[in-house]
Amino acid sequence: MIGDLLIQGAQMALVLLLAPLFTGVVRKMKARLQRRRGAPVLQPYRDLLRLLGKEVVLADNASWLFRTAPYLIFALTWVAAALVPTFATGLLFSWSGDLIAIIALLGAARFLLALAGMDVGTSFGGIGASREMMIASLAEPAMLMIVISLALLAGSTQLSTIAAFMLSSAVGLRVSLALALIAFIIVALAENARIPVDNPATHLELTMVHEAMVLEYSGRHLAMIELAAALKLLLTVSAIACIFFPFGLAAGPDGLVRYPIGLASYAAKLGVAAVLLGTFETSIAKMRVFRVPGFLGAALMLSLLATLLLYVSRGL
Repeated sequence: MIGDLLIQGAQMALVLLLAPLFTGVVRKMKARLQRRRGAPVLQPYRDLLRLLGKEVVLADNASWLFRTAPYLIFALTWVAAALVPTFATGLLFSWSGDLIAIIALLGAARFLLALAGMDVGTSFGGIGASREMMIASLAEPAMLMIVISLALLAGSTQLSTIAAFMLSSAVGLRVSLALALIAFIIVALAENARIPVDNPATHLELTMVHEAMVLEYSGRHLAMIELAAALKLLLTVSAIACIFFPFGLAAGPDGLVRYPIGLASYAAKLGVAAVLLGTFETSIAKMRVFRVPGFLGAALMLSLLATLLLYVSRGL
């Protein structure tokens, strides 16, 4: 029991420590592809430490929600990220590592962020919150259809069970899985405010979504929100790796022996994901806001088609 608690605690600490590093690697990759030197990969850690040491500046009309929302958003996102298997399956809290529960935790964090953006009453916060809810209303149905297709295939929405099924010989090559993967990637880009849906590096009033909601935050409050955003990005990448590329995950009675292999495999997956994400964001431009519904509508149609194919034939 003590050993299981230690391993589960190690996973929680792992995602918390790796989230800023992954963000830094993506930024470094984008900078090198743009022929710039870029900031060091450890720069997100320095930014977080600097923000934690700064004084918090609050608006006169900020309510208790504005003050507490960053901590709740961070806590919800950290719990959701810790439930996703990274280097091993079947951990102590793996029974709660359900895709529907993770979606609910992220939805609650998004709801709190939108409320906090509107709390002070600035026009930027209202614009960002309305755009965030518009994106969420299109991304969440697509995500739920992806979950349904995976549940039809694996017989469960629990991530450890899905990963074990994907490693079995019963999977094979399936069109439905390819469609679900593409839809998942589209939803992940929208959920994390990445290009082409949003540009995380911009502060232009007419284009920003996530940044518009956090403009009024400073100090440790902004540090909590930035760390939560990094955790959410790591969560989506870990979920894609766990579901569609589960090789290397330690499981079963020999899990303790395979933990180093699982950690090395997880590090390799994150490295490949950082390279692919940096390359993709460098090679494509941000789309206009009114084209986002069409982009997310494609994810919904792909996920719906994946579900229909599994209803027609489980071999597809």
